Amino acid sequence: MEHRLLDYFLVLAEELHFTKAADRLGITQPTLSHQIKLLEQELGTPLFQRSGKKTYLTSAGNILMEHAQQVHHELAQARLKIGELSGLKRGRLRIGCSGNHLLTESLISFHQLYPDIELTVMELATDETREGLLTNRLDLGVVFLPLEDEQLISRPLFDEELVCIISKHHKLAGIPQISLPELSDVPLILFQQKFLARQMLDQACRQAGVALRPVIELSTMDSQIRMAEQGVGATILPASYAAITRSTDLAIIPLAPAAPRKEVGLVYKKSTFLDPALNQFILHLEARYLQGK
Repeated sequence: MEHRLLDYFLVLAEELHFTKAADRLGITQPTLSHQIKLLEQELGTPLFQRSGKKTYLTSAGNILMEHAQQVHHELAQARLKIGELSGLKRGRLRIGCSGNHLLTESLISFHQLYPDIELTVMELATDETREGLLTNRLDLGVVFLPLEDEQLISRPLFDEELVCIISKHHKLAGIPQISLPELSDVPLILFQQKFLARQMLDQACRQAGVALRPVIELSTMDSQIRMAEQGVGATILPASYAAITRSTDLAIIPLAPAAPRKEVGLVYKKSTFLDPALNQFILHLEARYLQGK
Protein backbone atom coordinates (compact mmCIF):
# COMPACT_ATOMS: atom_id res chain seq x y z
CA MET A 1 0.00 0.00 0.00
CA GLU A 2 1.45 3.36 -1.03
CA HIS A 3 1.96 5.92 1.76
CA ARG A 4 0.57 8.57 -0.61
CA LEU A 5 -2.79 6.77 -0.72
CA LEU A 6 -2.94 6.76 3.07
CA ASP A 7 -2.26 10.49 3.10
CA TYR A 8 -5.12 11.05 0.67
CA PHE A 9 -7.38 8.81 2.73
CA LEU A 10 -6.61 10.60 6.01
CA VAL A 11 -7.31 14.06 4.60
CA LEU A 12 -10.63 12.89 3.15
CA ALA A 13 -11.49 11.14 6.44
CA GLU A 14 -10.97 14.46 8.24
CA GLU A 15 -12.88 16.61 5.74
CA LEU A 16 -15.57 14.09 4.68
CA HIS A 17 -15.90 16.24 1.58
CA PHE A 18 -14.14 15.34 -1.68
CA THR A 19 -13.78 18.89 -3.01
CA LYS A 20 -12.43 20.33 0.27
CA ALA A 21 -10.04 17.39 0.68
CA ALA A 22 -8.80 17.77 -2.88
CA ASP A 23 -8.17 21.48 -2.32
CA ARG A 24 -6.12 20.69 0.81
CA LEU A 25 -4.10 18.13 -1.11
CA GLY A 26 -3.56 20.36 -4.13
CA ILE A 27 -5.12 17.88 -6.56
CA THR A 28 -8.37 17.73 -8.51
CA GLN A 29 -11.50 16.13 -7.14
CA PRO A 30 -11.58 13.44 -9.90
CA THR A 31 -7.96 12.56 -9.12
CA LEU A 32 -8.76 12.15 -5.44
CA SER A 33 -11.81 10.00 -6.22
CA HIS A 34 -9.65 7.80 -8.46
CA GLN A 35 -6.98 7.39 -5.79
CA ILE A 36 -9.55 6.45 -3.15
CA LYS A 37 -11.05 3.88 -5.54
CA LEU A 38 -7.58 2.37 -6.00
CA LEU A 39 -7.23 2.10 -2.24
CA GLU A 40 -10.68 0.53 -1.89
CA GLN A 41 -9.86 -1.97 -4.66
CA GLU A 42 -6.62 -2.89 -2.91
CA LEU A 43 -8.45 -3.47 0.38
CA GLY A 44 -11.46 -5.08 -1.25
CA THR A 45 -14.05 -2.97 0.58
CA PRO A 46 -15.65 0.50 0.43
CA LEU A 47 -14.11 3.05 2.80
CA PHE A 48 -16.64 5.86 2.29
CA GLN A 49 -20.35 5.97 1.61
CA ARG A 50 -22.47 8.86 0.39
CA SER A 51 -25.94 9.77 1.61
CA GLY A 52 -27.33 12.71 -0.29
CA LYS A 53 -24.67 15.42 -0.22
CA LYS A 54 -22.89 13.98 2.83
CA THR A 55 -19.97 11.57 2.93
CA TYR A 56 -19.44 9.11 5.79
CA LEU A 57 -16.76 6.63 6.76
CA THR A 58 -17.78 2.99 6.58
CA SER A 59 -16.88 0.58 9.39
CA ALA A 60 -13.85 -0.45 7.34
CA GLY A 61 -12.98 3.22 6.85
CA ASN A 62 -13.02 3.83 10.60
CA ILE A 63 -10.72 0.88 11.19
CA LEU A 64 -8.30 2.06 8.50
CA MET A 65 -8.33 5.62 9.85
CA GLU A 66 -7.30 4.44 13.32
CA HIS A 67 -4.37 2.42 11.96
CA ALA A 68 -3.41 4.96 9.30
CA GLN A 69 -3.14 7.69 11.95
CA GLN A 70 -0.84 5.45 13.95
CA VAL A 71 1.29 4.70 10.87
CA HIS A 72 1.50 8.41 10.10
CA HIS A 73 2.51 9.14 13.69
CA GLU A 74 5.16 6.41 13.76
CA LEU A 75 6.70 7.67 10.51
CA ALA A 76 6.83 11.20 11.92
CA GLN A 77 8.49 9.88 15.08
CA ALA A 78 11.04 7.99 13.00
CA ARG A 79 11.88 11.15 11.05
CA LEU A 80 12.41 13.01 14.31
CA LYS A 81 14.76 10.37 15.67
CA ILE A 82 16.71 10.23 12.41
CA GLY A 83 16.83 14.03 12.38
CA GLU A 84 18.27 14.03 15.88
CA LEU A 85 21.09 11.74 14.74
CA SER A 86 21.96 14.18 11.98
CA GLY A 87 21.95 17.19 14.30
CA LEU A 88 18.52 18.60 13.40
CA LYS A 89 18.27 22.31 14.18
CA ARG A 90 14.74 22.94 12.99
CA GLY A 91 11.49 21.64 14.39
CA ARG A 92 7.75 22.08 14.68
CA LEU A 93 5.66 21.99 17.84
CA ARG A 94 1.87 21.83 18.11
CA ILE A 95 0.62 22.84 21.54
CA GLY A 96 -2.84 22.80 23.09
CA CYS A 97 -3.29 25.26 25.94
CA SER A 98 -5.98 26.09 28.49
CA GLY A 99 -5.14 29.77 27.99
CA ASN A 100 -2.65 31.37 25.63
CA HIS A 101 -1.67 33.82 28.38
CA LEU A 102 0.03 30.90 30.15
CA LEU A 103 2.57 30.68 27.34
CA THR A 104 2.95 34.20 25.93
CA GLU A 105 6.16 35.20 27.70
CA SER A 106 7.66 31.72 27.33
CA LEU A 107 6.89 31.71 23.60
CA ILE A 108 8.63 35.04 23.14
CA SER A 109 11.79 34.01 25.00
CA PHE A 110 11.87 30.56 23.37
CA HIS A 111 11.50 32.05 19.90
CA GLN A 112 14.35 34.43 20.59
CA LEU A 113 16.57 31.47 21.48
CA TYR A 114 15.34 29.12 18.74
CA PRO A 115 13.92 31.22 15.88
CA ASP A 116 13.87 28.29 13.42
CA ILE A 117 11.47 26.18 15.47
CA GLU A 118 7.89 26.59 14.28
CA LEU A 119 5.33 26.94 17.09
CA THR A 120 1.58 26.45 16.71
CA VAL A 121 -0.48 27.15 19.85
CA MET A 122 -4.22 26.48 20.05
CA GLU A 123 -6.41 27.63 22.94
CA LEU A 124 -8.52 24.58 23.76
CA ALA A 125 -10.60 23.10 26.56
CA THR A 126 -8.68 20.48 28.56
CA ASP A 127 -10.65 17.58 27.06
CA GLU A 128 -9.97 18.93 23.56
CA THR A 129 -6.24 19.02 24.31
CA ARG A 130 -6.42 15.46 25.63
CA GLU A 131 -8.11 14.31 22.43
CA GLY A 132 -5.52 16.13 20.31
CA LEU A 133 -2.68 14.41 22.14
CA LEU A 134 -4.21 10.95 21.87
CA THR A 135 -4.85 11.35 18.13
CA ASN A 136 -1.35 12.77 17.54
CA ARG A 137 -2.65 16.15 16.37
CA LEU A 138 -0.81 17.81 19.27
CA ASP A 139 2.68 17.31 20.68
CA LEU A 140 2.16 18.96 24.06
CA GLY A 141 -0.59 20.27 26.30
CA VAL A 142 -0.60 22.93 29.05
CA VAL A 143 -3.73 22.12 31.04
CA PHE A 144 -5.36 21.84 34.44
CA LEU A 145 -4.34 18.68 36.28
CA PRO A 146 -5.01 15.92 36.97
CA LEU A 147 -5.68 14.73 33.43
CA GLU A 148 -6.04 11.03 34.07
CA ASP A 149 -5.20 8.79 31.15
CA GLU A 150 -2.79 5.88 31.15
CA GLN A 151 -1.48 6.99 27.75
CA LEU A 152 -0.40 10.43 29.01
CA ILE A 153 2.44 11.78 31.13
CA SER A 154 1.87 14.85 33.33
CA ARG A 155 4.47 17.25 34.75
CA PRO A 156 3.19 19.93 37.20
CA LEU A 157 4.10 23.61 36.77
CA PHE A 158 2.15 25.76 39.28
CA ASP A 159 -1.08 26.14 41.26
CA GLU A 160 -3.87 28.21 39.72
CA GLU A 161 -6.75 29.83 41.60
CA LEU A 162 -9.89 31.61 40.47
CA VAL A 163 -10.66 35.27 41.16
CA CYS A 164 -13.61 37.58 40.59
CA ILE A 165 -13.16 40.34 37.98
CA ILE A 166 -15.67 43.18 37.92
CA SER A 167 -15.99 46.77 36.75
CA LYS A 168 -14.28 49.21 39.11
CA HIS A 169 -17.51 51.22 39.04
CA HIS A 170 -19.52 48.35 40.57
CA LYS A 171 -20.54 48.78 44.21
CA LEU A 172 -18.57 45.64 45.16
CA ALA A 173 -15.34 46.74 43.48
CA GLY A 174 -13.72 48.03 46.66
CA ILE A 175 -14.26 45.03 48.94
CA PRO A 176 -11.14 42.98 49.92
CA GLN A 177 -12.71 39.61 49.08
CA ILE A 178 -16.02 38.13 47.97
CA SER A 179 -17.78 34.88 48.87
CA LEU A 180 -19.69 32.60 46.55
CA PRO A 181 -23.05 33.39 48.24
CA GLU A 182 -22.43 37.10 47.61
CA LEU A 183 -21.90 36.36 43.91
CA SER A 184 -25.38 34.84 43.64
CA ASP A 185 -26.82 38.38 43.53
CA VAL A 186 -24.40 39.54 40.78
CA PRO A 187 -24.98 39.01 37.03
CA LEU A 188 -22.25 36.59 35.94
CA ILE A 189 -20.43 36.05 32.65
CA LEU A 190 -18.82 32.62 32.79
CA PHE A 191 -17.13 29.98 30.70
CA GLN A 192 -19.25 27.31 29.07
CA GLN A 193 -19.47 24.13 31.14
CA LYS A 194 -17.00 22.20 28.96
CA PHE A 195 -14.15 24.36 30.32
CA LEU A 196 -12.37 23.16 33.44
CA ALA A 197 -12.28 26.63 35.03
CA ARG A 198 -16.11 26.58 34.96
CA GLN A 199 -16.14 23.04 36.33
CA MET A 200 -13.86 24.18 39.18
CA LEU A 201 -16.29 26.97 40.04
CA ASP A 202 -19.35 24.72 39.79
CA GLN A 203 -17.76 22.15 42.10
CA ALA A 204 -16.93 24.84 44.68
CA CYS A 205 -20.52 26.10 44.47
CA ARG A 206 -21.93 22.62 45.06
CA GLN A 207 -19.72 22.21 48.13
CA ALA A 208 -20.87 25.59 49.43
CA GLY A 209 -24.52 24.91 48.66
CA VAL A 210 -24.67 27.87 46.27
CA ALA A 211 -26.29 27.95 42.82
CA LEU A 212 -24.68 30.45 40.44
CA ARG A 213 -26.48 30.96 37.13
CA PRO A 214 -24.65 32.97 34.46
CA VAL A 215 -26.51 35.48 32.35
CA ILE A 216 -24.01 34.90 29.54
CA GLU A 217 -21.69 31.96 28.76
CA LEU A 218 -18.63 32.56 26.55
CA SER A 219 -15.68 30.53 25.33
CA THR A 220 -12.79 33.00 25.68
CA MET A 221 -11.36 34.91 28.62
CA ASP A 222 -10.89 38.07 26.58
CA SER A 223 -14.60 38.22 25.72
CA GLN A 224 -15.52 37.80 29.39
CA ILE A 225 -13.15 40.61 30.35
CA ARG A 226 -14.73 42.90 27.76
CA MET A 227 -18.18 42.20 29.21
CA ALA A 228 -16.97 42.96 32.74
CA GLU A 229 -15.42 46.25 31.55
CA GLN A 230 -18.75 47.29 30.09
CA GLY A 231 -20.49 46.64 33.40
CA VAL A 232 -22.57 43.71 32.14
CA GLY A 233 -21.58 41.71 35.21
CA ALA A 234 -18.74 39.94 36.99
CA THR A 235 -16.64 37.09 35.64
CA ILE A 236 -14.63 34.37 37.39
CA LEU A 237 -11.28 33.67 35.74
CA PRO A 238 -7.85 32.24 36.57
CA ALA A 239 -5.66 34.56 38.62
CA SER A 240 -2.80 34.14 36.12
CA TYR A 241 -4.95 35.78 33.44
CA ALA A 242 -6.17 38.51 35.78
CA ALA A 243 -2.53 39.33 36.57
CA ILE A 244 -1.81 40.30 32.95
CA THR A 245 -5.00 42.30 32.48
CA ARG A 246 -3.95 45.91 32.04
CA SER A 247 -7.39 47.47 32.03
CA THR A 248 -7.81 50.34 34.50
CA ASP A 249 -11.59 49.85 34.41
CA LEU A 250 -11.52 46.54 36.28
CA ALA A 251 -11.22 45.42 39.88
CA ILE A 252 -9.81 42.01 40.83
CA ILE A 253 -11.35 40.53 43.99
CA PRO A 254 -10.09 37.32 45.65
CA LEU A 255 -12.69 34.65 46.36
CA ALA A 256 -13.29 33.73 50.01
CA PRO A 257 -12.98 31.85 52.22
CA ALA A 258 -10.91 29.57 49.96
CA ALA A 259 -10.66 30.17 46.23
CA PRO A 260 -11.08 27.13 43.96
CA ARG A 261 -7.58 25.93 43.06
CA LYS A 262 -6.07 23.45 40.63
CA GLU A 263 -2.62 22.52 39.45
CA VAL A 264 -1.55 23.50 35.93
CA GLY A 265 0.98 21.33 34.16
CA LEU A 266 2.45 19.87 31.00
CA VAL A 267 0.95 16.79 29.37
CA TYR A 268 2.21 14.67 26.51
CA LYS A 269 1.68 11.18 25.15
CA LYS A 270 3.87 8.43 26.59
CA SER A 271 4.78 7.16 23.12
CA THR A 272 5.86 10.62 21.94
CA PHE A 273 9.55 10.85 21.14
CA LEU A 274 10.99 13.87 22.96
CA ASP A 275 12.90 15.29 20.02
CA PRO A 276 15.28 18.22 20.71
CA ALA A 277 12.68 20.89 19.95
CA LEU A 278 10.00 19.41 22.23
CA ASN A 279 12.41 18.55 25.01
CA GLN A 280 13.95 22.01 24.98
CA PHE A 281 10.55 23.70 25.04
CA ILE A 282 9.49 21.60 28.05
CA LEU A 283 12.71 22.48 29.91
CA HIS A 284 12.26 26.15 28.97
CA LEU A 285 8.70 26.23 30.29
CA GLU A 286 9.57 24.39 33.49
CA ALA A 287 12.47 26.75 34.16
CA ARG A 288 10.15 29.74 33.83
CA TYR A 289 7.45 28.47 36.20
CA LEU A 290 9.39 26.33 38.64
CA GLN A 291 12.12 28.84 39.41
CA GLY A 292 9.57 30.85 41.39
CA LYS A 293 8.81 27.98 43.76
